[in-house]
Order: sequence, then structure tokens, then C-alpha cells
Amino acid sequence: MAPQFKKIAASFYKTGNGVSPARDWLRSLSDEDRRKIGADIATVEFGWPVGMPLCRSLGKGLWEVRSSLSGNRIARVIFATSTNRMVVLHGFIKKTSKTPQTEIELAQKRWKDFVP
Repeated sequence: MAPQFKKIAASFYKTGNGVSPARDWLRSLSDEDRRKIGADIATVEFGWPVGMPLCRSLGKGLWEVRSSLSGNRIARVIFATSTNRMVVLHGFIKKTSKTPQTEIELAQKRWKDFVP
């Protein structure tokens, strides 16, 4: 069987002073939650483009990875793509059925600030 290669490699957005908010959020989660979200991100890396139910477009170049966690919790990781790269911009635990506009706006701001 031939080795499988990533179609897009994930990287994390960093602020001007080197802080990576999405990576810090991910590290703050339990091991189980990190593993589940990490596996979903890996599925996107190896299978891009990926559609529903794992991945959905938010418009304006943003996408979300949709992860189901234990305890009926839902996590979202918002990313954009740039030259065969998946730039992870923001992550959060959903508390409503619709992705809050404030979460999307934060990811949009980070994407505008992104410097490759």
C-alpha cells in the first residue's frame, strides 16, 4: 500500500508577538478532546477538500472543522487555506445551534492579520 501524504498541512495562526490562540485553546482541553479534534483536523489535512458532516464553508474563505465531543459537546475549529496550507485561526466549544457571528468575525480578523 502506498504511503498517504497530506494534501494540505495544518499550521496555527500566530499573533505579532508569537502567541498562537487556537493552539493555546486546544492545549487547554482534555486529552480526549484534543485527540478527537486533532483526528478531525488530520482528516482534513489528508482528505482535502472535505465536505459535510466534517467540514463546512463559512464564506469569505473560512471553513470550520466540526467535532463532536463526549457529553454532547460540540467543538469548532475555524481555518482558511493558503498555498496548500490549512491555517488554524480559532477554536471554541459551541453553546448554540448556530456558529456565533462573533466567533466568525474573530477568525476573519485573524485571517486578515495573517502573514505567511
